[in-house]
Amino acid sequence: MSDNPATIEVAVALPVHNTFTYSVAEDLASLVSTGKRVLVPFARRRLTGFVLDASPPNPKLEVKPVLDILDDAPLFPESMIAFFRWIADYYIHPIGEVIKCALPGGLNVYDFATVSITAVGLRALEGKSATKLEKSALNLLINRPRRLKDLGQTLNPNVPATFIQSLQRRGWVSIKRELKNSRIRPKTQRYVAAVDADLPLDGLTKQRQKILDHLNSGGETSLENLNMRVPTTTPTVKSLESAGYVKFYNKRVYRDPFGETVDPDTPPNLTGDQKNVISRVIKTLGHGFATYLLAGVTGSGKTEVYMQLAAAVIDRGYSVLILIPEIALISQMERRFRARFGERVAVLHSGLSRGERYDQWQRIKRKEVPIAIGARSAIFAPFQDIGLIVVDEEHDTSYKQEGSLRYNARDLAIVRAQIEKCAAVLGSATPSIQSIYNAYKGKFTEVNLDKRVEKRPLPEITVVDLRQSRDQRGIRRFISADLMQAMKAALERSEQILLFLNRRGFANFPVCAECGESLKCKNCDISLTLHQAANAYKCHYCGFARAGSSTCSKCGSAQIRHLGLGTEKIEAALLKIFPEARVARMDRDTTRRKGSIVKILKDLRHHRIDILVGTQMVAKGHDFPNITLVGIICADLSLSFPDFRAGERTFQLLAQVSGRAGRGDAPGKVILQTYNPDHFSIVAARRQDFKTFYDEEIVFRRTLKYPPFSRLIQLKISGRDKGQTAEHAHAIGDLCRRLQDRNEVFRKSVGILGPIEAALTRIAGKYRWQILLKGSGARSLHQFTRSLMFENPARFHRRGVKVAVDVDPYSML
Repeated sequence: MSDNPATIEVAVALPVHNTFTYSVAEDLASLVSTGKRVLVPFARRRLTGFVLDASPPNPKLEVKPVLDILDDAPLFPESMIAFFRWIADYYIHPIGEVIKCALPGGLNVYDFATVSITAVGLRALEGKSATKLEKSALNLLINRPRRLKDLGQTLNPNVPATFIQSLQRRGWVSIKRELKNSRIRPKTQRYVAAVDADLPLDGLTKQRQKILDHLNSGGETSLENLNMRVPTTTPTVKSLESAGYVKFYNKRVYRDPFGETVDPDTPPNLTGDQKNVISRVIKTLGHGFATYLLAGVTGSGKTEVYMQLAAAVIDRGYSVLILIPEIALISQMERRFRARFGERVAVLHSGLSRGERYDQWQRIKRKEVPIAIGARSAIFAPFQDIGLIVVDEEHDTSYKQEGSLRYNARDLAIVRAQIEKCAAVLGSATPSIQSIYNAYKGKFTEVNLDKRVEKRPLPEITVVDLRQSRDQRGIRRFISADLMQAMKAALERSEQILLFLNRRGFANFPVCAECGESLKCKNCDISLTLHQAANAYKCHYCGFARAGSSTCSKCGSAQIRHLGLGTEKIEAALLKIFPEARVARMDRDTTRRKGSIVKILKDLRHHRIDILVGTQMVAKGHDFPNITLVGIICADLSLSFPDFRAGERTFQLLAQVSGRAGRGDAPGKVILQTYNPDHFSIVAARRQDFKTFYDEEIVFRRTLKYPPFSRLIQLKISGRDKGQTAEHAHAIGDLCRRLQDRNEVFRKSVGILGPIEAALTRIAGKYRWQILLKGSGARSLHQFTRSLMFENPARFHRRGVKVAVDVDPYSML
């Protein structure tokens, strides 16, 4: 950006796809730079904007002035602007909201309207002229002013804004706009330091002399730390300040997200495969963009490869970004990196408090750390000199964000590497079909780790046909004799056991024993799940809950049978079967509290857990050498999903969880229980052979022209009114076909599937429809979608019905 620009291009943090031009007053011009936030007027509001670039002055254009500059230094480097523009273009998403999504939460400044009752309004409340609704509104304002938005929702969600405006016109209420400032501030601590002054020490007490000795030898320190090192009181230290011996001041400090120290490690001896992979990647560092697919069997030492590459990148003066799919895995990865690189590591993920995340962001932006480790949102880390981006477990669906900005962090890692002209390494024991296809096509370079470190064998996998135990009663229907016997033997050897079931709760199908009616969520078309520990039936989609003592909503019977199973039922059964074993559970219910994941993993590492029961959270990337037995309770749960990726996800999940066994000196064993022992996903997982799986799956994809042989965009249509939502879904379907009919390019390159009701037709009280757009290439498919959205905005959008655009969708539910 040029110095002292007169006009600038600004992206506002609102769902608008355009950027806007604002003028800059002379006294602010020297403070403006790319990456800073500005306070700007927008319609009748004031809100946060992000400076993208200088804008050429246009005398014909009447522009509004910037009101204030909100940052002393840019929040992100100028090099990220191209990245943000690419994301906004590809995902057809407003660039201001892209940037808002990228930044730590709580930073934006905006104004809001507040409503207060006036003296005239008080008199109207006492009189007879006000209607019942008007009196309700005025009564809500007697004690305190309220936000305009909150007032309308409290009265009735359907009360129009004109109702409040009519009260204002009659002088009964006043409306004013107030500025809401950023909720995140730098953290400061009170520090104390000795004053370099020739003052006599005679007459000082031993306590005061001890304080001065500590400050003179150790330098400045926080008052909190001083009180810990030299037990004293604040008034004692302040008396030294009054006498001129010490001085107080506030100093910025970072909030610590780590919690415990880590002992330094020593790099191990590398295998021949590891040396080969590292040397191939290092040759390209600093020589432009390249993408590597690191296909390595579980336990082959991929993390050590990442750390060796990171060391080489840092030595060359560049930064390293490591993406991990799950917060549960970040703890293990950051421990290993901190053991190798010390305090040169930052972490970024949603498990941090807003203040901790803001501090980690600032450490990266100020170049105080060269390594960042985090979940998918860490792709936005504000590095400006990246030399390497690593995506661990690149196949994982957790990299797909399902919020308003539906991005895939794995794909963005490749795009950012291309923009930054650096190397990207995608690692997995079970690479995605898309990545293997790109490797075969030459877009990626495939490098392999075919053997486990120290020549450890892959676990022996035994398949158990659950159809043989259908006549068994109770838990033995799901814990086969083979698994039971293997668990007893492992416990006798003081080894650890991992049991995997990708379904939480106690029973997922509660049904009335009298009339056969299932207990369903009132907001979703799905059965509730019994959570016995909470004594409640819960919906895993919207959070709705009913008491565990609930009766049948159809006939009123209290006789509810609890069919099906989840991790909670497995845990309860194991406590009865193995009363002396220490059993723990790791799923979303047991890991809600901050630090709970770390505690479970720490207990497992220190052998305070004998049997761990868990969902897919336990399947990925964890390295615990004493786990010798993995039991897969039911391998088929994901096979029945109405999704073309069901087979791929099943294979990946089973192969990954099997890989948790035998990572130490003792050999591993896996008991894989299934109702479909001959399904090719199950057979390939048993052999740990992703190439065999790929060869069969790719034929199916090619035949039906699904990715990687096409691109998809999903239109997700939802609303609270069933008829209105269905009507609008069909209207958009008609709009799609008319657009296709009048454009020859679209007729040849875009396919339209739907509209059709979603597999889960109602979630959180909203009825759901979808349209799938399938294209041979991204360009024509994106052009079609933009034409659909922007040429007919009044017909594309409808009040009461939301239409979301999901580019490269992952979930077809």
